Amino acid sequence: MPDKIIRTEFTPKDRELLEGYFRLAESMADLIGPHCEVVIHSLESFEKSVVKIVNGHHTGRTEGSPITDLGLKMLRLYEQTGEVTPKSYFSHNKDGSLLKSSTCILSGDGGKPIGMFCVNMNLSFPFPEIMKTLMPDMTQHPSLTVTENFSASAGDVVEQALQHAVSDVDADPTVNLKGRNKAITKILFDNGIFELKEATNIVANQLSITKHAVYKYIREFKS
Repeated sequence: MPDKIIRTEFTPKDRELLEGYFRLAESMADLIGPHCEVVIHSLESFEKSVVKIVNGHHTGRTEGSPITDLGLKMLRLYEQTGEVTPKSYFSHNKDGSLLKSSTCILSGDGGKPIGMFCVNMNLSFPFPEIMKTLMPDMTQHPSLTVTENFSASAGDVVEQALQHAVSDVDADPTVNLKGRNKAITKILFDNGIFELKEATNIVANQLSITKHAVYKYIREFKS
């Protein structure tokens, strides 16, 4: 058992790897809402470990704040056991607010710990207020038009995307029968569906055209 936590010697690649998590932090905070604080710690400096923080007002921290005592304890546990699986836990911040948190060790080359990814959900607010931030604001989004196909296979993703494209084209009075297949293929192309290997065969079969016709459309779109 080490008497002291080993300080991590950082390389430019280590810093680059950590910076790659910055957008993930912003995305997670945006998903969960304003009652969620997301923090990335760099283990290059324990005294100024916070290198990215979103909604830091919940704990009063900013970039350049130090690592917490619990963070040091988790790092020691990692060095002793190699445990990296995040576990949720409850704590209180300085003003007494109840936080539900999760912390995950971020590793670099060879499993070397280089940082921590922490999520803190402030549960001190009334639950209806928290729920309100998780639901769509119908005054700003009267109709939710974004669709996403959650499927177990790539083929299902293609087929569902194709169904949506067919519906959109068939509902468009400006598209005539002659241009229908090309218009459907264009929607799929614009949405990146042909990046999936099965897409060309499925689209050709469902539209009753040849694969060569699909390839021809795609070449025209690319040009």
